[in-house]
Amino acid sequence: MKQKWGFDTLAVHAAQHPDAHTGAISQPVIPAVAYAFPDVETAADVVSGDKEGTYYGRYGNPTTRTLEQKVAELEGGEDSIGLSSGMAAISSALLAFLQHGDHVIVTKDVYGGTYNFITQLAPRFGIEAHFVDCTDPVKIRAAIKPNTKALYVETPSNPKLTVLDLRMIAAVAKEHRIPLIVDNTFMTPYLQRPLELGADVVVHSATKYMNGHGDVLAGFVVGSKDVVSFIRKRIAGDLGQNLNAWESFLILRGLKTMGLRVRAHCENAMKVAAFLQGHPLVKCVYYPGLPTHPQHELAKRQMRGMGGIVSFEIIGGLEAGRRFINGLRLAMISFSLGDPETLVQHPATMTHFSIPCEERQQFGISDGLIRLSVGLEDVSDIIADLDQALSLCSDVRRKFG
Repeated sequence: MKQKWGFDTLAVHAAQHPDAHTGAISQPVIPAVAYAFPDVETAADVVSGDKEGTYYGRYGNPTTRTLEQKVAELEGGEDSIGLSSGMAAISSALLAFLQHGDHVIVTKDVYGGTYNFITQLAPRFGIEAHFVDCTDPVKIRAAIKPNTKALYVETPSNPKLTVLDLRMIAAVAKEHRIPLIVDNTFMTPYLQRPLELGADVVVHSATKYMNGHGDVLAGFVVGSKDVVSFIRKRIAGDLGQNLNAWESFLILRGLKTMGLRVRAHCENAMKVAAFLQGHPLVKCVYYPGLPTHPQHELAKRQMRGMGGIVSFEIIGGLEAGRRFINGLRLAMISFSLGDPETLVQHPATMTHFSIPCEERQQFGISDGLIRLSVGLEDVSDIIADLDQALSLCSDVRRKFG
């Protein structure tokens, strides 16, 4: 019988054992492209999938395979595949279910890279998409067509931190036999496990909290063995989206402290959100941990913690937002998130710039919206930095009343 470990223990030990030949505790880095076989029959069995093994670098790697098994166990999935970026994971998961003539429903509050794929690249494959308010099951059902082949959501969403009821959405998806794909990047497997809530597939940008140190580009798709095998053989391998051994090693190292790091991110973010909510220059704060968040009670039921991302709107719009961001001394202006450093960005001109202005407004991405990835610094230092930068915007507040 398999031992039932807590998350932190799994993060350290799942899928990893001392090296059989050397006894090394650290995972070996195996950067090989090709692999030798004792005979042609064995080679054929590995290529066909009848036998476990690696035969060419585009289709797998022993170091990456250890990581994939660990991620699958942490998410509670049958299997996972490591890919070269979060967007590789998102696009591969969608293409696993969609082809020419198919339709996909996408939550309206979504990452800019996902929006680009859905609106720019997917139509070239003959794939149709609709952005829907997925907080409302009536609107989801109304958007379903006979050719709808997937439902794609992220929760909490980027950047407004809208929390979606995954059990409700999964029930609608199963009612219509549509696979549900969930981007779990903001939460990580530590804070939320969508597969247990009814999702069919989970995707991650492991660039963020899973690695946690800002030195890796990677993504994961977690799901059934059949889905993962199809992506490996027919999408990721053929498109060359493979994750290399060195980056896999770095993520394996980062995962061992993920629970510790994420708890610290959450603790700091809660204090930052409370500070911002009480500041006279802040119009509103989006953070699921605040009782004022519209899905606060849902977040408490569905999530183990509230995450390390805080979004807020500053009075004065674009002018005040720019002045605030440029005035920060500790926090760094960056497109990424989930690093030890506190990172800040302006969605309307950075991560979501590719979304047309009218659609950004419909999605609630105003010119005054700021997204903060709260880091692991002393929270008093983070808050002091935010406070002094906000003080630079006081004259903009007087201008806007």
